[in-house]
Amino acid sequence: MAPANEIDTDVAIGPRSLPGQLVIPARARGLVIFAHGSGSSRLSPRNIYAAEQLRKRGFATLLFDLLTAAESADRRNVFDIPLLARRVGEAIAWARADARTSALPIGLFGASTGAGAAIAAAAAHAGNVDAIVSRGGRPDLAGDALEQVEAGVLLVVGSEDREVIQLNRMAQRLMHCETKLVIVPGAGHLFEEPGTLDEGLNAAGDWFATHIGEDHHAPTSFS
Repeated sequence: MAPANEIDTDVAIGPRSLPGQLVIPARARGLVIFAHGSGSSRLSPRNIYAAEQLRKRGFATLLFDLLTAAESADRRNVFDIPLLARRVGEAIAWARADARTSALPIGLFGASTGAGAAIAAAAAHAGNVDAIVSRGGRPDLAGDALEQVEAGVLLVVGSEDREVIQLNRMAQRLMHCETKLVIVPGAGHLFEEPGTLDEGLNAAGDWFATHIGEDHHAPTSFS
């Protein structure tokens, strides 16, 4: 059961009615839209946990499936960044139109290929996205959008994910917006090592807290 004054509801995003889960805590300071990648879904335990931690920081969260069931059956769609970016864009447009979220500033949280899609979507929807976090992501896949994105971008990568570190550094050099690269010691690509996911999420929460909206509270850490 949702706490008092909290909205927790199933939603349908875009013309394909992509299934999603919207949770808005009381006095939400912004909305974080998740852009998962590599065939993950709104039901991913890692994404659900990340959303829970961000809500502790006062952010509403939207987890949704970027692909239909039929599209997910074709692995090529997982790496179709323009397609994924359009779906993230549909979620941004949905959030701007829905009365429950229309007044909330927006951040994007991307992982793997979803990070590239998030950056591309933010570039296409300039002025509607305040901040982006990429966790173990492939921002390099955003292509020309790297030079166009205006929202501040935080890149969080595990120290053991060496190839992805280099790809993130390459992407960072191409961006003209505010960027920061955080390398989490001992973490692999999925941040499965003890404590590493929380460390990455602390960095993400701090970035959103200082870049989303006008009410910049002092950063706090997760318990």
